[in-house]
Amino acid sequence: MTLQPVSVGLKFGFLIVLYLFLMWVAWSALRDLRRGSGVVQSDRAPSPDATGMYSAESGFGDAELDGLDPRLLVEHAPGHEPGMAYELGNGAMLGRGDVEIKLDDPFASSQHARIFREGPVFVIEDLGSTNGTYLNDEPLNGPQPLHPGDRIRIGDSEFSFLQ
Repeated sequence: MTLQPVSVGLKFGFLIVLYLFLMWVAWSALRDLRRGSGVVQSDRAPSPDATGMYSAESGFGDAELDGLDPRLLVEHAPGHEPGMAYELGNGAMLGRGDVEIKLDDPFASSQHARIFREGPVFVIEDLGSTNGTYLNDEPLNGPQPLHPGDRIRIGDSEFSFLQ
């Protein structure tokens, strides 16, 4: 007869754990939704059309290379001051290992992503990382061109591309 109170206690314990898990899932989803809306694009950035693509009229001529000063601006990243900027030159590697832009982020791989110049265009590419790289809150699938104001997220680190 003493098993009945234990059985009831286990049932209530299971329900408590289940509700705590559901609350954690909801909290995580809300945190991820809020994270994407916190950064405002620069006024200099070209506005994408409804498809998310940039217009071809903002092309890249050789005259534009003269004033080219590409850099990554830290929005928020563990171990970095917000507003800090990294000059890209001809490109940079991002990650936790021996790279140009070192991330103190447990969600970053040792060589997570790279930014490189392809003619006048800067391109970002994920290097097969475990947790992925996000460009404007979309998972990066293959190399993608960067535009002024684009947001790059690796784990809990977020940067803006400026040109």
